[in-house]
Amino acid sequence: MAETAYVPRLRAEYDSSIRSKLTEQFGYANVMQVPRLDKVVLNMGVGEAVNDRKKAEMAAGDLSLIAGQKAVVTYSRVAIATFKLRENQPIGCKVTLRKAKMYEFIDRLVNVALPRVRDFRGLNPKSFDGRGNYSLGIKEHIIFPEIDFDKTGETWGMDVTVCTTAATDDEARALLTAFNFPFRQ
Repeated sequence: MAETAYVPRLRAEYDSSIRSKLTEQFGYANVMQVPRLDKVVLNMGVGEAVNDRKKAEMAAGDLSLIAGQKAVVTYSRVAIATFKLRENQPIGCKVTLRKAKMYEFIDRLVNVALPRVRDFRGLNPKSFDGRGNYSLGIKEHIIFPEIDFDKTGETWGMDVTVCTTAATDDEARALLTAFNFPFRQ
């Protein structure tokens, strides 16, 4: 008896309807030209880690809970005396999501986390980089349901970068809009 592979909800939706909509909208000749999600990079810069080494590890633990995958602690490359920063000090953490975990994260981000943001008016539609990638900043990482605020006690901001295979910003915007990203008008 063969096991069936688990397909995330958003991936199934992409395969069934989004890909054909984009092909129709932009007139792609080949199925491989249709833009798709490549990866999602989550990054948390923890400036307080300069004084307290444990904060970077705590942030990495929280980021691992949010991503469902182990986060890597990032270290400073150069010393900056103004910030009391020495070389090779832990200064943040990051994680790269691909395939099923990426689709699961985007599903939770769009449907659970972003609606929990206070005074949320929509995502900035201008935050594309010119090559089809989209970045957004989150001020408080506690908007994710995996984080128990009573146990954390601290809030950190984080950057979310969604990398797509789209050639232009318009194609990437159409792809992310199809995934229900709430861009403001």
